[in-house]
Amino acid sequence: MAAESEAEYLKWTKDSLVKRVQWLEAQLMKQPSTAPATASASATTGASKPAARPPLPSDNWKLKKKSKADKMLDPSKYSTRLVAIKLSYLGKSYNGFEFQTSASVPSIEEELWKAMVKSCLISPENPDKVDFAPFEYSKCGRTDRGVSAFGQVISIRLRSSRPLPETEQDELVVAEPGPDGKGAAAGDAEIVDAAAAAAGESGVPPSEEAVVVPKPEWDPIADEIQYCKVLNRLLPPDIRALAWAPTLPEDFSARFSCRERQYRYYFTQPCYLPTPCDPKAVPGPPKTAMKDGWLDIEAMRAAARKFEGLHDFRNFCKVDAGKQITNFMRRVFEADIVEVPDVGSALPFLDQRGFKPDVLRGGGDNVTGNVVYPKVYYFHVRASAFLWHQIRHMVAIVFCVGQGLESPSVVSDLLDVQKNLRRPDYVLADEVPLVLWDCVFPNLDHVVADQTEFTDSVGWVRLGEDNPYDPPASGGLVGHLWSDWREKKLDELLANRLLECVAGKYDVSKLLEGTPVKASTSQKIFAGGNKGNPCGSYLPVLKRPLMLAVEDINDKWAQSKGFTNSEELLKTTNWRTAIREAKRTGSIWSGSDARSR
Repeated sequence: MAAESEAEYLKWTKDSLVKRVQWLEAQLMKQPSTAPATASASATTGASKPAARPPLPSDNWKLKKKSKADKMLDPSKYSTRLVAIKLSYLGKSYNGFEFQTSASVPSIEEELWKAMVKSCLISPENPDKVDFAPFEYSKCGRTDRGVSAFGQVISIRLRSSRPLPETEQDELVVAEPGPDGKGAAAGDAEIVDAAAAAAGESGVPPSEEAVVVPKPEWDPIADEIQYCKVLNRLLPPDIRALAWAPTLPEDFSARFSCRERQYRYYFTQPCYLPTPCDPKAVPGPPKTAMKDGWLDIEAMRAAARKFEGLHDFRNFCKVDAGKQITNFMRRVFEADIVEVPDVGSALPFLDQRGFKPDVLRGGGDNVTGNVVYPKVYYFHVRASAFLWHQIRHMVAIVFCVGQGLESPSVVSDLLDVQKNLRRPDYVLADEVPLVLWDCVFPNLDHVVADQTEFTDSVGWVRLGEDNPYDPPASGGLVGHLWSDWREKKLDELLANRLLECVAGKYDVSKLLEGTPVKASTSQKIFAGGNKGNPCGSYLPVLKRPLMLAVEDINDKWAQSKGFTNSEELLKTTNWRTAIREAKRTGSIWSGSDARSR
């Protein structure tokens, strides 16, 4: 019983656990202090009354007030429907999308659960326990901690306002006479006769001024619950419901019906503050193709395009031994470096000779005239599916190429698993600039093998299209996003002006004309963060220590669960269920048999 209680609590949200502790403390405070009397009575009688058992999770609803239980919505009185919801969120403050029982900060799924329970869109047996399984739930992607999304999609069965099936008599309503004064049209004669017959049977004469017409047909969009508005009133400001889909195929799954996922990884040019000195006059780090802090965009494009096609990406991912993955083949439809126009904040001091490379002065990136920096780019990638941390590994190598530390051919070398079977130990790119940009659901009946271009076939009902001037106070999406953008834009503007106010007063020419200043001999590595990380003398990726082979990682994990190797584990029917059951009963699985610990 104790093990089951512990497992039950592990699936509760942090807020529910805190409320539970507060409730238990309040119950203890209400109990009278009878310890001394009990002790004396026990000494006299020689026996003591057994203590009452502590409350269990199964008692949760029994312990709550009846008045609150009486107010609970009865799900049997409402219909449900399977819908898809498109979400956006800024992931910097969240522990990824998927609910984690031991996380110190909430996940996106936890916030969705609380909003759906509070709005009675779902009615779980225990609202404190996060369990989407009974609601036909699926998700398109599982973004990691800190990663954002502008096109995440979930599918779930929610409460609907669609009326439950009624009798034929209940389908009729009374309406006013028509414009000709004769009531219903000639085509409704059968309805009028049926209503008159029904009235005659009940002893109530039909009205001379009113006629009976069919109840208006229920509109699956206009008459439905406004799911996005309901959720946005309850979700945190950095999580928004953008659209919902009212009509889905019977076998629709947000995970398996998706044929294309698009990600973008944003970065600036320069990527971090350049060294304000002339590399020709001052000894510095090993010579590279680009000046410290600047990226070779064309070399990055060449490296990115080598990812396109069907490849084994085991050297561009983190192996999750708990999933026992053996197939690392993934098809990348497109990979490129794209400039984001008109989003940068000008920093004129970067145009000085001590900051900008001569190759970019007076025009750069194939643009005539002076170019204002910093600029903003993103690594764009489209594929059917990705491995764990795959994009962040890809970006890390592309950044090394952009700094001139690696050749674009390093991508081809790492994709050649016959030549490089084990992944070198290189730095993973930062998670915050990564965005799940969009998910595409084509008509699967028209999808052919090796297709790389898809058109979304989901009929999205986008929030705000019905009334784009809907104010933020009543759930207006665009108004809310505008307010959030303006707040952050002013923060950026003030930070930009402060930086220019300080750095713009430095005269770098005096530094170059004076005694040369010895620069740091440590190479900086850019990994997507706000500054370069010193790494000492740079060691090429292909010469770095190697991680364990995928087969060895899987075998090691399988052996920790009591199996001889990964192959034996995979031969076990429902091996995940077997491992969970063995853990619950205190035994270790070995093939089809279990032995006690």
